[in-house]
Amino acid sequence: MTQPLTQLKCEPCRGDTPPFTPEQTALYLPYVSGQWQLVENVKLRRTFRWRSFLRSMLFVNALAYLAEQEGHHPDVLINYTRVTVELTTHAIQGLSRNDFIMAAKIDQMAPQEG
Repeated sequence: MTQPLTQLKCEPCRGDTPPFTPEQTALYLPYVSGQWQLVENVKLRRTFRWRSFLRSMLFVNALAYLAEQEGHHPDVLINYTRVTVELTTHAIQGLSRNDFIMAAKIDQMAPQEG
């Protein structure tokens, strides 16, 4: 990869774009935090833990802003001081480069929880 994922922009995905193969996924995984879990090769999942509900919500609001800027929206579960983020490309029911771009940008946005 010639350019860091954090410097790339998500691109609109068409339904005829094939999802990443396991080999493609393996090429991109090293470029995101090891805290992201690969789920059935169709999504990335990471749980963030914060000191308070307010911090959880501040993170979710920043995440919403990022998602709007990128045009790529994660699934988010808020459970008091835990926020679980799942990334998948819904249009193709699998992973795409956009999911890894978002994961890298989320890593940059929340390098340490608290």
